[in-house]
Amino acid sequence: MNFLSLFVLIPLLMMVGLALSKGMKQIRWVAVVGSSIQLLLAISLVFLYLQERASGNTAEMLFTASSMWYAPLNIHYAVGVDGVSVAMLLLSAIIVFAGVFASWKISPLPKEFFLWLILLSIGVFGFFISIDLFTMFMFYEVALIPMYLLIGVWGSGNKNYSAMKLTLMLMGGSAFLLVGILGIYFHSSADGHFTMNILEIAKNHAIPMSAQYLFFPLTFVGFGVLGAMFPFHTWSPDGHASAPTAVSMLHAGVLMKLGGYGCFRVAIYLMPEAANELAWIFLILTGISVVYGAFSACVQKDLKYINAYSSVSHCGLVLFAILMLNTTAMTGAVLQMLSHGLMTALFFALIGMIYGRTHTRDIREMGGLMKIMPFLSVCYVIAGFASLGLPGLSGFIAEMTVFVGSFQHTDTFHRVFTIVACTSIVITAVYILRVVGKLLYGPVQNEAHRQLTDASWFERLSAITLIAAVAGLGMMPSWVSDMISQSINTIIERL
Repeated sequence: MNFLSLFVLIPLLMMVGLALSKGMKQIRWVAVVGSSIQLLLAISLVFLYLQERASGNTAEMLFTASSMWYAPLNIHYAVGVDGVSVAMLLLSAIIVFAGVFASWKISPLPKEFFLWLILLSIGVFGFFISIDLFTMFMFYEVALIPMYLLIGVWGSGNKNYSAMKLTLMLMGGSAFLLVGILGIYFHSSADGHFTMNILEIAKNHAIPMSAQYLFFPLTFVGFGVLGAMFPFHTWSPDGHASAPTAVSMLHAGVLMKLGGYGCFRVAIYLMPEAANELAWIFLILTGISVVYGAFSACVQKDLKYINAYSSVSHCGLVLFAILMLNTTAMTGAVLQMLSHGLMTALFFALIGMIYGRTHTRDIREMGGLMKIMPFLSVCYVIAGFASLGLPGLSGFIAEMTVFVGSFQHTDTFHRVFTIVACTSIVITAVYILRVVGKLLYGPVQNEAHRQLTDASWFERLSAITLIAAVAGLGMMPSWVSDMISQSINTIIERL
C-alpha cells in the first residue's frame, strides 16, 4: 500500500472503531488515538519529504502511486505530494487533533458527531493527496456533504437556514467546478488520449487558449466559492456562526483552504496562459474580499460572526496572493493558508469554550473575563495578536511575504491593489483590539459570570497545541517557506 493512502485509511478505521464503540469513553479514545496517529503520520511525512529533497530527488511529486479506477475514461486513483501538499496535510492533522479535544463533551449523539467529522476529514486528506482530477473532485464532495448534518443537527442559532445556504452555495460552486474539470479532461490531449492526471495534462500543454478562456473562470469560481471570494462569500459567516466548535475549526481552518489549494493546483497550474490574461478580473474581486471582510468584522457584535468575517478577509488575501503569479506572493499565499488555518481554529475553539460557559456570544453582554478565566483570555489575546500580524507569530510572516511579493509588480494596477489590501492590517487591528478590550477587560457585565470556571485539561491541550503551531510557524518559518517555494517554482515556470 502506498504511504499516502494511510491518510485516508486511518480515518476509515476510525469510523469503524467509532461505529463499534459503546459509551462516551470508548468514543473519545477512538477519536484521540486515531487523530494522534494521523498527526504523527503527517509529521513523519514532513521529515520523509525533506529527506527525499535533501538526497537530490527533484521529481515534481513524491511518493506517487496510481491504480486504475475506470478504464473507459482513464480515471485513476492517483496520489502524490509536493511541498504545498505536505504543509496542508500537516495543518489538517493538527486541527483535527485539536478539534477532537475541543469536542470532548459534545452532545447529543457524540458517536454520530465524530463519525461525520471524521468523514469530513477523509475528504480533506484525500483532496490534498490527489493528483487525478476525478479523485480530487470526489474527495472534495466527500468533504462538503457532512457539513449540512454537522451544522443542521449539532449547530446553534438559525442552524437549518445556515446549513441549507452553505450546502446550496457550495454545491453551486461544485457544478461550475465539474464543468471546468470535464472541459479540462476533453482538452487534455491533442491525439484523443484524454487523461485526468494533473501531471500528464500539464506535460501535454494541450489545452488551447480558447478553451482556457472558458474553463479557467469556471474552475477558479468553483474553487473560489469555497475560498469565500466576493461576491460568493455570504454562506461563510452564517455557516461559521451556526456550526459547533470542532466543525467551525475544521471548516475555517482546513475546508476553506481547499478553495485556495484548488485554484492554485488546478486553475492556474493547468491553464497558465488564461491565468496570465484573466488574473486581473479576479484580483479585483479578491481585493474587495480582503477589505470588505475586515470592515464587516468591525461592526459585528457576535464573536463568531466577527471571526467569520475575519476569515473572509484572510482567505481573500490567499486568493489575492495566488493571483499575483510570482514565487514570493504565492509562497506567502500558502503561508497565509497555514497561518489562518491555525489561528482561526484557535479563535473558534476559544469562542466555543467561552460560549459553553457564558451561553452568549454577544460582546456587549460580556466583560472582565480576564479575571474570571485567565487561561482562556490569554489564549484569546495571543490569537488576536496572530490575526493582526504581530511579529513572532504566524500572521506576520505570512502577510509580510504576501505584500512583499505583491509589491514586486511594478505596474500601477497591481501596486494600487496591494496598497488597498494592506489597509486590512489596520482594520484588523481595530476590530481585534476592540473585542479584546470589551470582552476581557473593564467591568464584569453579568454578575453570574463571576462563578464561571477556567479551561479544563482537554480544552487547555487543544488551545496549547494550536498556540504552539502558531508560534512555531511565526518564529521558525524558513523550513516551511523553503519547502513551499521549491514546489511553487514549477508552476511559476509554466507561467
